[in-house]
Amino acid sequence: MSLEPQPPTHAHVRLLAGHSEGRPVFEVLPALLLASGVFELAGSPGLVLGCAAGDVLRVGDDGRFELVEPGPNLCVQAARSGDLTAEEFTELRRAIGGLGGVAEAPGDLRFAVVTVGRAVGVPAIARVMDRWAAGVDGVDWWFGNGDQADAAR
Repeated sequence: MSLEPQPPTHAHVRLLAGHSEGRPVFEVLPALLLASGVFELAGSPGLVLGCAAGDVLRVGDDGRFELVEPGPNLCVQAARSGDLTAEEFTELRRAIGGLGGVAEAPGDLRFAVVTVGRAVGVPAIARVMDRWAAGVDGVDWWFGNGDQADAAR
């Protein structure tokens, strides 16, 4: 029997995003299992608020979570009543790529998720997002881990 620490295990974690028609809605995200019920997110959420890729979370069986340790990233979420166009999403990827960030979206482009290093700074991220949103009719964007974004200012 080895007493050596075991490396993290690649996994997925199910986080509670909210409720719809009285039923819970979950988002499944890639993660590293660090310890029983403790995960490091490997991707930023598109629906869940309060976390970003790189954050360490303690997750309950019901999908509720608590932030154990903030990671190096901020999460930005963007959506509108209709889907984004491929051109609009391509422009977001280009714009956020200029900050060293990554933009992702589901195939139907019903929303977009941006992961960008907190070291870039909230004002720089906000300028890029505002510039992009100005060219996209009806889009709204927000920091998905807003409390962390406020602390990063």
